[in-house]
Amino acid sequence: MVFFFKSTVVDPPAILYMGRDKFENEDLLKWGVDEDVWFHVDDLSSAHVYLKLQPGWTVDTIPEAVLTDCCQLVKANSIEGNKKNNLKIIYTPWKNLLKLPSHDVGAISFHSMKRCKFVTVEKRVNEIVNRLNKTKEERTVDWQAERIKWEQEQRRKKRIEEEQARKEAAIRMEEEKRRKDILHYKDIFTDDNRGSQGQKETKTIQELEDDFFG
Repeated sequence: MVFFFKSTVVDPPAILYMGRDKFENEDLLKWGVDEDVWFHVDDLSSAHVYLKLQPGWTVDTIPEAVLTDCCQLVKANSIEGNKKNNLKIIYTPWKNLLKLPSHDVGAISFHSMKRCKFVTVEKRVNEIVNRLNKTKEERTVDWQAERIKWEQEQRRKKRIEEEQARKEAAIRMEEEKRRKDILHYKDIFTDDNRGSQGQKETKTIQELEDDFFG
């Protein structure tokens, strides 16, 4: 079972979630996706809290109020950390988490410490914790199926982006061809090539475009 919360300080609400225990955390570690950001109390036992990034967000641009909610939730779900002031919280993208065979259940390391960020929580804010707990839902999740669905959606988005890129490239090629055709059409009306039309006035580019495209 997984606990879900809503951070209603933004609209639409941001989704936070955490495993019931260290065994559930193993599934979260295994089947996370790129939009997940992992939160934990630094150097103390605590829940593994995840934030689902909304479109346009990155780990560097999480709204301050949402970041505060995540940190307060982590602190509140740490037996020892909940009692401490000036508590340091670590967070990092899910894909920076490193799970090795030698790790205990629920334990992790990192691919790069440079991608880890830290924030200090001065004290527990009951108003925030209570607001989050009012949105708490417990659900059973097939994380493998969710991962497959996410990968399918990423492939769909990539196909759309590639098709759009092809269309834009075709438009650029057509515009370039049009420009060259106009220049070529203009050349045949230069003084050196007009022949018997020499008495006619040289046409402007706008007039040439009007002639060429009807």
